[in-house]
Amino acid sequence: MPIPFRPRPSRARVAALTVVCVLACSLAAGCDEEAHNGDPTAQKLTWKDCPAPSQAEGGGSAPSPLPHGGTWQCATMKAPLDWADPRGDTIGIALIRARADGDPDRRIGSLIFNFGGPGGSGVSTLPAFGDQYAALRTRYDLVSFDPRGVGRSAGVRCENDQRLDAYFQQDATPDDAAERTALLDHTRTFNAACEKHSGRTLPHVRTTDAARDMDLMRQVLGDDRLYYFGISYGTELGGVYAHLFPKHVGRAVFDGVVDPTQTSEQGTLGQARGFQLALRNFAEDCTSKTEDCPVGDTARDVEDRITHPLRALDRKPIPGIFPRMLTESAATNGIAQALYAKEFWAYLTEGLEQAYAGNGQTLLLLSDLMNGRSENGEYSNLTAANVSVNCADDKPRYSVAHVQEQLPGFRAASPVFGDFLAWSMVTCTDWAVPGAADHPDVSARGSAPILVVGNTGDPATPYEGARRMVDALGPGVGVELTYKGQGHGAYDSKNKCVQGAVNGYLLNGKTPTAGTVCS
Repeated sequence: MPIPFRPRPSRARVAALTVVCVLACSLAAGCDEEAHNGDPTAQKLTWKDCPAPSQAEGGGSAPSPLPHGGTWQCATMKAPLDWADPRGDTIGIALIRARADGDPDRRIGSLIFNFGGPGGSGVSTLPAFGDQYAALRTRYDLVSFDPRGVGRSAGVRCENDQRLDAYFQQDATPDDAAERTALLDHTRTFNAACEKHSGRTLPHVRTTDAARDMDLMRQVLGDDRLYYFGISYGTELGGVYAHLFPKHVGRAVFDGVVDPTQTSEQGTLGQARGFQLALRNFAEDCTSKTEDCPVGDTARDVEDRITHPLRALDRKPIPGIFPRMLTESAATNGIAQALYAKEFWAYLTEGLEQAYAGNGQTLLLLSDLMNGRSENGEYSNLTAANVSVNCADDKPRYSVAHVQEQLPGFRAASPVFGDFLAWSMVTCTDWAVPGAADHPDVSARGSAPILVVGNTGDPATPYEGARRMVDALGPGVGVELTYKGQGHGAYDSKNKCVQGAVNGYLLNGKTPTAGTVCS
């Protein structure tokens, strides 16, 4: 399941403990402390039944037993903290797997998943949605991980739960000098807390570092090539991996594709257009039904009835989940969350109806889901990891004056999400670690084919990014597949055409014809 609403600069207004391997290995998912001997590729993993996810990973219960017997297994891999000093200090990278359940003689290897973010815990996500990938388990061990900075993998820690509640209650669309000052103060306080609690880790959570971890993972798991399924930000991670290790790419699929050619500002503006398109699709769907749409008579009416109440919430929030109120920022965040999958549109309709009646509960619940807040008020480290990776990756740093200059363009792209996303660009302005580049390098000449799946209705990674990823990968590498659908990503839509093409490539090495369209 992709991690939502976070474009490359700061993934909106979002935002664990720093652990070395000794601490990581003390968790229930162990690792072999004697196998390193200065060579990380020589280590032997110790697989054990998985414990319940940590709060940094989102909390909850231990994974259920697998359908045909067996259990989810977890381990911790040692990786260099600093890949420039591979024999120096190490950190633990938390892994999870489900062993292949098909004919052992037909097993291909390990299929590694990254579900997006950045900041999403693969250790908690893979078992939650593992049944969607049951066909792939016939020939692969299904494997995922917490990337460095996430969950149990030297998870970045910033502010506590109480302060995060205040952080997400702030006005993220300032209208005057006092509100701008407050927004910048909140941002500086959050960033300073990240440096205070996790300063040792922050320089080492770039996507290039995570890609090197994946190549180590490939070797430790015993595969000659990397078999990979990347979703959302996972496509950027996969592209960076292919650039660094083109000869190590086996069969790989990118779904919900990040545009690798854009700066963080361009990516944010593109996402404003993408979410506005998804909102229009929601409105047209609602008003096209035979029964009355409860939130408007026409698509334009629905959009207007969302835009105007948001402005009213900016002046006067309404009760949400006691004692928290539904603010304009939380409502915008909740609306965005509901646009990630068509199955969520009913919740959006319900939430809007409630909000018109003065009840902000459902939209606030959706916003909490976006931000990694559980019902007990505890947060995962999704926010901290997301900001840390994006700010370490992205070189541009934007001033208040620059955002103000760009606001008209963002508002034209999206009356609902434009201000919200434009102001997200200041998130990295006072970050302690300089950003690496204007955009990732994914050129991968010599790589095996990579199947690149774009969704025409995708709000978070607009469809145009798929073609640009194909072009950036280089001649003979990217194979584009189009899905005419709604929501973020394509495979988890359960569209038979998409799943047939993806499964056919991963299981049998059969690439679909470039330009294939599924609807």
